[in-house]
Amino acid sequence: MTSVRLIRSDALAPALYAHAATAPAGSRLVFLAGACPLSPDGSTIAPGDYAAQAAQCVRTLREALTASGAVLSDVISTRVLVASSSQADLVAAWDVIHEAFGDHDVPSTLLGVTVLGYDDQLVEIEAVAVIAEDVAIAEDAR
Repeated sequence: MTSVRLIRSDALAPALYAHAATAPAGSRLVFLAGACPLSPDGSTIAPGDYAAQAAQCVRTLREALTASGAVLSDVISTRVLVASSSQADLVAAWDVIHEAFGDHDVPSTLLGVTVLGYDDQLVEIEAVAVIAEDVAIAEDAR
């Protein structure tokens, strides 16, 4: 059960994501480093393929969330960075990420950027997650 509450407003343009999200008092925020499309040896996977890199970023994000005691449904917001000025490239990455999140369509920002940090990197996902205080306390007890 997630503690994230997604908010939509009929006063705003329809979107493929919630317009806002809240977390209950006493929750712990988890700020995740940008999830990159890297293989275990640190090389960038699928040079030139926005969708494949987005899928690897989702896998990387899931691993970081697991290490934090969280899952995708605990994410409260994302920022997706795509190294392109083409809207089609941004959408190719977005479609993969949006599908991975399913009904948990958190508030998100999709940005085209000039360059990302690794050789051949095209996609990166920044995220913030929320862990309910009772889960956070159990994690601390380990």
